[in-house]
Amino acid sequence: MWGRRTILGQRQDQEAHGAPATSGLLETGLDPARLPRHVAIIMDGNGRWAERRGLPRVAGHRAGIDSLREVVRTASQLGIPVLTVFAFSTENWGRPKGEVDFLMQLLCEAIRREVTELHRHRVRVQVIGRREGLPANVLGEIDWATQLTARNEGLLLNIAFNYGGRAEIADAARRLAADVLAGRIDLNRIDETAFSGYLYTAQLPDPDLLIRTGGEMRLSNFLLWQVAYAELWVTPVCWPDFRGPHLVEAIRAYQQRQRRFGRV
Repeated sequence: MWGRRTILGQRQDQEAHGAPATSGLLETGLDPARLPRHVAIIMDGNGRWAERRGLPRVAGHRAGIDSLREVVRTASQLGIPVLTVFAFSTENWGRPKGEVDFLMQLLCEAIRREVTELHRHRVRVQVIGRREGLPANVLGEIDWATQLTARNEGLLLNIAFNYGGRAEIADAARRLAADVLAGRIDLNRIDETAFSGYLYTAQLPDPDLLIRTGGEMRLSNFLLWQVAYAELWVTPVCWPDFRGPHLVEAIRAYQQRQRRFGRV
């Protein structure tokens, strides 16, 4: 199931989704020494994808699970250490209740259907975001998935759910302030590295590559601290049509750039 075909798919499947045609990892042209350590994806365009087909918006969300499955497989077999995907934002609570309820149930279904297979392939699942406000059944599925895969040493699949970049920074500041008041950290020793240790992504490298599907040109409150020097790659392809070859295309573009980090 996780063999060579699942990385890039058959040529017919690639063409059906508007993807660049490639036949296997050996033909990607990627430099294995320059792979990004952390790829982050804003999975956008589910609703538009469905509406263009005369389908309800929730159909786009469900179709997006297939894309996530294929991208996780590709990232895993390429040897990407960390993949973070934006699944549900703190602002998404403002959507119609039926859509929000569907997204909660979809996460539960996806975990139950996919995590055993991910576990077999040593993928570690982690969920970042606020637990407050999430239904008990959602929290139960999240805890089951993270506990089952906690010792895996392959790809880290980092799911941002009930996540907001500003909320994360506020939560980090709150925890840092509590430690200062308790005398656990010296105020004069606080710097960017110390602050990063209070983020949801503490101990992870910052994203090297940020991908956004659906063509919109904004960050949408995603990993605001962490993507300070990430390379951005935006595609008009909506998330339900995004597949492994698109990920390879994004990484190829990433490898062609010069990263200066403010230096010459």
